[in-house]
Amino acid sequence: MKTTSIDGNLLKIMLESAALMLEENKEEVNSLNVFPVPDGDTGTNMLLTIKSALKQGLQVDENNASKVALAASQGSLMGARGNSGVILSQLFRGLASGIGENEKIDSRIMAEALKRAADTAYKAVMKPTEGTILTVARECGERAMEIYDLHEDLADLMEEVIKHGNDVLKKTPDMLPVLKQAGVVDAGGKGLIYIFLGALQALKGETVVTVPRIDKISPIKEAPKRREYIETDDIKFGYCTEFMINTINGDAESFRDELAIFGDSLLVVGGEGLIKVHVHTNNPGQVLEKALLIGELSDIKIDNMRYQHEEVLLKDELNLIRDNPEVGQNIEKTIEKQKYSVIAISVGEGIDRLFKDLNVDVLVPGGQTMNPSTEDIISAIDKTNGDHVIILPNNSNIILAAQQAKTLSDRSIIVIPTKTIPQGIAALLAMDPEKDPEYNVDIMSEAIKNVITGQVTFAVRDTEFNGTEISKGDIIGLSDKDILSAGTDINEVSKKLIDKLMDEDKSIITLMYGDDISEETANELADLLTESYPDIDIEVIHGDQPLYYYIFAIE
Repeated sequence: MKTTSIDGNLLKIMLESAALMLEENKEEVNSLNVFPVPDGDTGTNMLLTIKSALKQGLQVDENNASKVALAASQGSLMGARGNSGVILSQLFRGLASGIGENEKIDSRIMAEALKRAADTAYKAVMKPTEGTILTVARECGERAMEIYDLHEDLADLMEEVIKHGNDVLKKTPDMLPVLKQAGVVDAGGKGLIYIFLGALQALKGETVVTVPRIDKISPIKEAPKRREYIETDDIKFGYCTEFMINTINGDAESFRDELAIFGDSLLVVGGEGLIKVHVHTNNPGQVLEKALLIGELSDIKIDNMRYQHEEVLLKDELNLIRDNPEVGQNIEKTIEKQKYSVIAISVGEGIDRLFKDLNVDVLVPGGQTMNPSTEDIISAIDKTNGDHVIILPNNSNIILAAQQAKTLSDRSIIVIPTKTIPQGIAALLAMDPEKDPEYNVDIMSEAIKNVITGQVTFAVRDTEFNGTEISKGDIIGLSDKDILSAGTDINEVSKKLIDKLMDEDKSIITLMYGDDISEETANELADLLTESYPDIDIEVIHGDQPLYYYIFAIE
């Protein structure tokens, strides 16, 4: 049976089928990480992103492909995690733009949408790299434009597109030497092919999905949320108000300006067809009345933050007194308006404490195994009160999500592109809260260049890197994009790693040991380092980070 057009209902089924296909193959995508380390999360990040897209797409009641695509785009934007998730959200954004106002999608519209999707994703990345998901997406879009007039049946069109995409995917190791060295294809490109395959199944009527339901997809455990301590009286606007507007008014920016008088923490994203609103206000009724002037409302959610916060404070106070009786009389804190607020992505209780000691205002759980979403970072921004908000991603896979959060906020946001925990610490130590933002951007950016990061973990698969054979389970020492040491003894591998990273200009080694390392073992390594480098200061910190035995900062 031919499928010559896609309406809104079929598009929903395609979305869920795509998500289910990705879920089934998530671990394979995760395993394609270039480094054989236990934090391959491309598949997980793409799945969480498409789940967010699907959830929003399913909220559209109309059988209209344009509105479903737009809703999915907005959902993916807020739910995007990691570099692969952010790029996927941009693909959804371009896809929706390519579909435009068309209620149904034919071969031509599909081809134009795939081409627009790739173009949009390329524009979102400052320095696009060939041999990645971007290459696969571009080639798929270009192939679709070449052949759409030959395939009235959309299933036939997608089969040809996927075949071409697979051929391109197989060539990615020839485009990126690091892929060839690791013996893998690009993980993001592989994830995209699985998404296309799931959509194709729906087009061919082979999927088990008949009535789209997000709960068919298994939940993924997310990192726990962390509460920040403020007083109830500090809550200026008491009602957290969220809703969607189905509208033909596509000027989200003008509508944002109209709502600005009603409160703060204002977020208005979207465009023609669907607008998502989040605002803290004392007059939710007035906000809703204003919104009703431009469209129909859905997904309305209003929470009294003062009532909620009083309950939270009571629970937190009881827990604090229970766990720390000596501080039971000293738990009150006030928050004053400040020039800067700092948000840091952190992992491990010890590293959390270190960041807090360095006056970080909000900690966002994340890092190697679970990247925070764009929405998580926006939520963190909403908890701050500084005139300027500095975000330290502390992981290369979180920088894009932080930058995307910046574009969605009307606050003064500064993203310092820290790729490691030591870089984040170095940036904080360099920061001067009395100076202007331009000065701090320069000095913090310079500081991250002067710290060397080393990390020690274990290999999750057999591989060969720079002529060294590495077996699954081996201990490996990493710095930047290189595996510098490998073996079976954690401290021995760590010592070899540091030996390769040290030079005569360095004076301090900070050793952060993880939750799988005892204090005794960490001190043994510190003693070894002291013997080799008697003039170097060695600092030992219990970072409590998962998966990584040690994180080293060398300065």
